[in-house]
Amino acid sequence: MPDSLPAASAAYLAAQTLTVLVPVYNEEESLSQVVVELDRFLAQTPVPTTVLFIDDGSTDNSLPLLRAICRPGTAYGFISLRKNQGLSTAIKAGIDHCGSTLVGYIDSDLQTTPLDFLTFFEFLPAYDMVTGVRTQRRDTLLKKASSKVANALRRALVNDGIQDTGCPLKIMKMEYARRLPLFHGMHRFLGTLVQLEGGQVKQLTVQHFPRFAGTAKYAFWNRAWKPIVDMLGVYWLRNRWRSYAVAEEQRTRVSTGSAAPLGKVA
Repeated sequence: MPDSLPAASAAYLAAQTLTVLVPVYNEEESLSQVVVELDRFLAQTPVPTTVLFIDDGSTDNSLPLLRAICRPGTAYGFISLRKNQGLSTAIKAGIDHCGSTLVGYIDSDLQTTPLDFLTFFEFLPAYDMVTGVRTQRRDTLLKKASSKVANALRRALVNDGIQDTGCPLKIMKMEYARRLPLFHGMHRFLGTLVQLEGGQVKQLTVQHFPRFAGTAKYAFWNRAWKPIVDMLGVYWLRNRWRSYAVAEEQRTRVSTGSAAPLGKVA
């Protein structure tokens, strides 16, 4: 984070709160280190921040570990989904269960660091979402190849200018997050969806690391074919998206008493 934030950012952040969402699915080997990294961020963030883990139906020891981590009086909490629903549903459930004005998102595999969130704050409130770009990927050949294919197709179909749509490091204003439509693959198009709502997206280079522990939860089907199907759906949605802006408003409050006749004072 810069030594001093721009005046407009400092004034804006003084009135904000942040919830960092951390989806978890069978990450028992990583969770203790996730907390270490998040603690480092919590010690430096200029915004009152809490962390919300979303257990996505884990079948390992992740949920008992989360119960131990999220003790009363800490900055940590969790919700546990009844069954595994996928990353998009986990993120949406997290958004629906936090009451902050800003919401962040980071994966629990530690391939990105929450410390990079500190570089995001100076671009608020000028932008409605700040998202990372992993310029030096530390992934397997399969992940790199599937990402290249998916990015080439999205440039042809969606052309939204988002360089790294799958980067799991984002902060967005809650008024935009609340309006995100839930569908399979939503997490791959958060920047696109914020743009469709009329929001401005800032992209920043972030660090990328090899997976800390465990294994990736997605095979070739998930990384290649499913994103292509999702992209076709977003292409359809983008061409049919409609929004509106209210120019003027006057409403009457519902009262339990008797209303005054039109043109007369009660």
